[in-house]
Amino acid sequence: MDSTLKTKMNKKSLKEKTMEYGRMIKFSHTIFALPFALSAVVLAWQSHAFSPWDLVWILVAMVGARSAAMGFNRIVDAVIDKKNPRTAIREIPSGILSQKEASFFVGISAVIFIGAAALLSPLCFFLSFPVLFFLFFYSYTKRFTKYCHLYLGFAISLAPVGAWVAITGSLSSGIVFLSLGLWTYIAGFDILYACQDIDFDREQGLFSLPSKLGPQKAMFISSLLHMATMVFFLAMYLSFQMHSVFLFFLAGIAILLVIEHKLVKPNDLTHIDLAFFHINSVVSILLFLGVLIEGFLR
Repeated sequence: MDSTLKTKMNKKSLKEKTMEYGRMIKFSHTIFALPFALSAVVLAWQSHAFSPWDLVWILVAMVGARSAAMGFNRIVDAVIDKKNPRTAIREIPSGILSQKEASFFVGISAVIFIGAAALLSPLCFFLSFPVLFFLFFYSYTKRFTKYCHLYLGFAISLAPVGAWVAITGSLSSGIVFLSLGLWTYIAGFDILYACQDIDFDREQGLFSLPSKLGPQKAMFISSLLHMATMVFFLAMYLSFQMHSVFLFFLAGIAILLVIEHKLVKPNDLTHIDLAFFHINSVVSILLFLGVLIEGFLR
């Protein structure tokens, strides 16, 4: 009886711990970049044969890389997060997870990423190390540059390039345009999100475009970046000679980005969660559906 109860408690503890790790790295945010990587897979599939296992290892590599990068960021920023009322409830500063537990999680995630890359190809294995370093380095950028948002966008934009290289072993102009679209898309909405911490960043001497330029100028730059996003998506459409149905999805994405910028204003950040979590999730999914349906029609 006691043994059975102890086993149930251990199982519950494992489940709770898994949930805590998931919350630490904001696992639900994977949806921002994952559809872009899957879009690269669909585009590569049309000209290159590949095994279903390739898709499995690409997904594993994506989850492993993002989990390691987010976990590392939480460790590096733990002291800062504890001082910020908005982030003090995060798992490490609130004491839900220890630095040791988070470090173990980052190590396991990094090994999973490297292992999945090795199973894809020797080239992917070789590239996994500089990619991991590049992802980790983001955590330090807000300590010395206001362009940390652009660095984050570029780091995440490696996802579709990595998926394409895993399948084709090469690069193409079309996939570069997709990655540039992801770069400007991520950087643009990260600038909007950073507007929440303007006062805190200034007090702590941290760098961001909103804290250095003010919310109005930062939001204008964000708008320019999202305009560039649409230009890059259109360039991808032309480069891959995609079916015209894809243009309808691009129009939908453009409308959503306009709504996002209408919701978030320099003097009103009350709708930032709606813009950041919901609209951006729909944008990513809409792009993937556009690529998928276009691929079937083409």
